[in-house]
Amino acid sequence: MNNYIQVITTIDSEDKANEIAQHLLKKRVASCVQIFPVNSSYWWKGKIEKAKEWVCLIKGKNFDKIEKAIKEVHSYEIPEIIEVPILRGNADYFKWIDKEVK
Repeated sequence: MNNYIQVITTIDSEDKANEIAQHLLKKRVASCVQIFPVNSSYWWKGKIEKAKEWVCLIKGKNFDKIEKAIKEVHSYEIPEIIEVPILRGNADYFKWIDKEVK
């Protein structure tokens, strides 16, 4: 099996999340991006912050290409960009990822 991955990033608006998704899809570094709202609490510059954010779950194969493409359009000073390996899954789904990701 190839190295299929899910990459997670967050952003502060649904419009920006959609912009990230479209950018990754057009560059063919992702086969699918799912977007949903989340309430985040985190440390930032010495204090605890709370924010409504949008999570992008990105399916693909090459973390370096996905990370680079996210950074091209992401507005955060230090964006969350985390790779999660996909250990097992539907073989037909993986064939679809292979077809859609260059």
